Amino acid sequence: MGEFRQARWFEPLIFSIGSSGRRGYSIPSIRDTDRSALRDIPENLRRRRLPDLPEVSEVEVVKHFTRLSQMNFGVDNGLYPLGSCTMKYNPKMNDAVASLDEVRWIHPFQPEETLQGMLEVMYKLDLWLCEITGMHKFSLQPAAGANGECTGILIIRAYHQMHDELKKRREIIVPDSAHGTNPASASMGGFEVVTVPSDDSGCIDIEALKEAVSPRTAGLMLTNPNTLGIFEERIREIEEIIHDAGGLLYYDGANMNAILGKARPGDMGFDIVHLNLHKTFSTPHGGGGPGAGPVGVKEHLKDFLPVPLVEYDGKKYYLNYNVPHSIGKVKGFYCNFDVIVRAFAYILTVGAEGLKSISEISVLNANYLASKISCIRGFEIPYGKGKPRKHEFVASCSGLKSETRVSAKNVAKRLLDYGIHAPTIYFPPIVDEALMIEPTESASIEELDEFVKVMEAISKEAYENPEKVLSAPHNTSVGPIDEVKASHPRTLCLSWRMYKRKFMKE
Repeated sequence: MGEFRQARWFEPLIFSIGSSGRRGYSIPSIRDTDRSALRDIPENLRRRRLPDLPEVSEVEVVKHFTRLSQMNFGVDNGLYPLGSCTMKYNPKMNDAVASLDEVRWIHPFQPEETLQGMLEVMYKLDLWLCEITGMHKFSLQPAAGANGECTGILIIRAYHQMHDELKKRREIIVPDSAHGTNPASASMGGFEVVTVPSDDSGCIDIEALKEAVSPRTAGLMLTNPNTLGIFEERIREIEEIIHDAGGLLYYDGANMNAILGKARPGDMGFDIVHLNLHKTFSTPHGGGGPGAGPVGVKEHLKDFLPVPLVEYDGKKYYLNYNVPHSIGKVKGFYCNFDVIVRAFAYILTVGAEGLKSISEISVLNANYLASKISCIRGFEIPYGKGKPRKHEFVASCSGLKSETRVSAKNVAKRLLDYGIHAPTIYFPPIVDEALMIEPTESASIEELDEFVKVMEAISKEAYENPEKVLSAPHNTSVGPIDEVKASHPRTLCLSWRMYKRKFMKE
């Protein structure tokens, strides 16, 4: 086991490279005889001056972005155990399929008759997702998990409004271990958030849930297994409590990787489901995208889905805008199509048995790691002692911090020095000094054992030489940063225009 040394270049901004007049590509100028074409461009959209672009050669561009890529870290570099995010390996074949000209060059304004193959992909993926989740119809439109959550909340809102109960049903219940997007989505939908605590087993406190439910309850947002990686064994009892109160059950699909082919949200009693295709069904993501968060519903909610829906009349595929109580569009066009294609290729490749294997191996990997890490000095696995986890688990560094001053944040940063991406830290908030770890099915036994050795090494360092961990990372392209300053709005510089205004006084 050796320390990982990330590529480190002194790489300036691309505007600082090159020189005036240097070009990487020559575009023919518009001859006077062709200027009539400019009349087709509205006056207010015509440029008054050339855009402020870097003046660099093709070689300089290639070298610049290659060096930046070498300073980066991703699922192709090493282990990426980011809890709750399911950052697994993405088969390159899926990327190849999504890069086909037939996929890359289609346009959402094309006539439907020219897009029959693409519409067939969407229609069949809808059917497959229904089978996987136990739902009756999906909209592929939402562009991410949070977008899917917002869509689900708007469906809950529309459902109660149609039944003339929206004025009284103003509350959405979420567990205290919920993803942060759950209460945010509920609030954006105009609802008040009611939080229920977890019990000692790490599951929803049923008695507290009974007290929280009232005629004001619009629904419950829940992921199963939950963020502690524990399956809510009393889910049918939870479903009965909510439905008896007139509420709807919303399934946050971020943790679907744990139950593929083993259990279905629809069979648990959920009315609405969103899936993170970019997590469970394999699309490279992070740093803002790309993503897809399709929303599926049971039969009684089909007429509330966003328009258009992809349908098949026995002869052709078409986009159906005739959805009686639709909440309308939640994205400009039909979906993030390249993500849809990758998910389609992924499911088609692995098949039904493959999906089951994915869950089995992800659960096996998580429990293997949890058992090993719980034996390392300074770490423990709180909640549900001895209970098996599903796809992920949450370790606490509270003992390590009290004895050595080394916190979860310090452990996460030291992991970078060993070529392992940091897990999610300080979430869920019910676990003190939390490290949320999800190895996924992509990790081999050798990688898992290496991760354990690294965690043992960090624990040893924390007790024998804590300053080495407290000052990490040491080997990354960017060293320790001032976190408060880095996250302050006045510090952020997100564009060349901002950079010039701030540092060049233009």
